[in-house]
Amino acid sequence: MAKAASQIKMPVGVIVRKTPGVTRWARWSWRAVALLPGAGPADWQELRREGETVEYHAATLPLSLWADETEAYMVNLSDGQPSLYLVLRDELKGETPLNAVLITASPFEGQDYADTGEEIVEKIPMTEGLIAWVRDFTLQHHRDEVFVKRRRDKKRIDLVEDGKGDARIRQDTDVYRAPRRVLQ
Repeated sequence: MAKAASQIKMPVGVIVRKTPGVTRWARWSWRAVALLPGAGPADWQELRREGETVEYHAATLPLSLWADETEAYMVNLSDGQPSLYLVLRDELKGETPLNAVLITASPFEGQDYADTGEEIVEKIPMTEGLIAWVRDFTLQHHRDEVFVKRRRDKKRIDLVEDGKGDARIRQDTDVYRAPRRVLQ
């Protein structure tokens, strides 16, 4: 019996739409709108233009699935709309203000990047083919972890009162009293 690979990869193209901004402070609004499974390499290749709205094939990134992350993929697949999470960095290089860094199927990893506040995380709905690909890998590798309740040890903790009160106080009556300054 052949052992299944613990990691698989697929190149996924990301479509980003540039629309005119609605305020004077934001000239353009950038939004990831679609995915291209199995896409070839691209670097902000213009796909379509309608007036001032432009769609770009921004990048093609490897989508990696790991056997250890199947719990996260199960959470994603059980969502109403399974999605991939695109991590973008705000780096101005030429005409492209965003740099596509990572694409992941793990909502936990997407949340980790969103928590830093340094990156922009876009949630992009998966195509039917991507959903099937992620589901097949997840079902092949997912193992439910059995909950094991931790048992208390039998050590008695009520016998010695180490560290109770302030060591600078030399009396047994009020161990919670603050020490006084010695006047000379």
